[in-house]
Amino acid sequence: MSEEGLAARIAGSVGAFDRAAWNVLAGDNPFMSHEFLTALEDSGSVGPGTGWQSVPIVISSEGGPPLAAMPAYAKGHSQGEYVFDHSWANAYERAGGNYYPKLQIAAPFTPATGPRLLLSDPSLAAPLLSAAEQVCRQNRFSSAHATFIEPDQLPLFEHAGWMLRSDIQFHWLNRDFGSFEDFLATLTSRKRKDLRKERAAAQEGLEIVRLTGDDIRPHHWDAFWHFYQDTGARKWGHPYLTREAFDLFGERMGEKIVLVLALENGEPIAGALNFIGGEALYGRYWGCTKQLPFLHFELCYYQAIDAAIELGLSRVEAGAQGGHKLARGYEPVETFSAHWFADPGFGAAVAEFLEREREGVAADRNYLERRTPFRKTD
Repeated sequence: MSEEGLAARIAGSVGAFDRAAWNVLAGDNPFMSHEFLTALEDSGSVGPGTGWQSVPIVISSEGGPPLAAMPAYAKGHSQGEYVFDHSWANAYERAGGNYYPKLQIAAPFTPATGPRLLLSDPSLAAPLLSAAEQVCRQNRFSSAHATFIEPDQLPLFEHAGWMLRSDIQFHWLNRDFGSFEDFLATLTSRKRKDLRKERAAAQEGLEIVRLTGDDIRPHHWDAFWHFYQDTGARKWGHPYLTREAFDLFGERMGEKIVLVLALENGEPIAGALNFIGGEALYGRYWGCTKQLPFLHFELCYYQAIDAAIELGLSRVEAGAQGGHKLARGYEPVETFSAHWFADPGFGAAVAEFLEREREGVAADRNYLERRTPFRKTD
């Protein structure tokens, strides 16, 4: 596609763009959708006072719809990203620079893989990334960072000269299983027994329900908000999302949500929130008001596997970190981010750091792959 007649511009919100036009570019990833991103904006989860200022960048022809877009944010801190650059920020500031603000290309608070360049044509990746770099230069941002990039887009960033970084998550991979028992059959005998015992113990005396679409009622969101607040306070000091965000998720994209609840005597005591993509189920938030053995594993991991099999999805992404997922059939998978620095000298120092870090990540993945719970096959 010729770049002649195209222009890049910044808006103050994803909500400034037509929903259908944005979603044509976003595809089937729920976290890139107009509904998800505007729910964060309209609920105040991003915006003034949060350190996340929405500055989406789009490329379009004069008077036409967006042909390429990236959800981008001017960041005043490094919270809610799950790819940690605090050491870079400290080094940059010790050298006399201002690391913040920076440009973050991401789904806020969401360590789930997906496209970060929303393209009608692959040739628009270069001008879109060039526009992001220009935004940084014009506004004296130190750097730009795209996190949890789907692997197919890595060459686009690499070709533009952005530095790649990798880490490890644990994903469950659906190998055409017809049921949870089919999955269990791939595990060693001891692990099969362990998982069956965990599920039985977690479900004892409880009713586990999975809700989606209009079946998720306001009182369900009220209950889940209490769960989320408890977990958010313990993990981050305060929850990232506002109460209104959950109502907007339900209103705007309820058919893309699976809410798993544990009921005791008809009352919710724990819950896990998942989003449905074209190929994956994404586990996002969990919480409880009553601690019970293995209930976290049941709601977040095993119920997600059941749902993914029912929906015919190829994998479950259960969020960041969590080595305990390995013993429950979730496998180590590399995740990727890309980084650009306005200061070439600092960028060169980061490149050296990433080269060393890459070796450690590869060693960790090899170690973890040897410790999966699956039966050995010849």
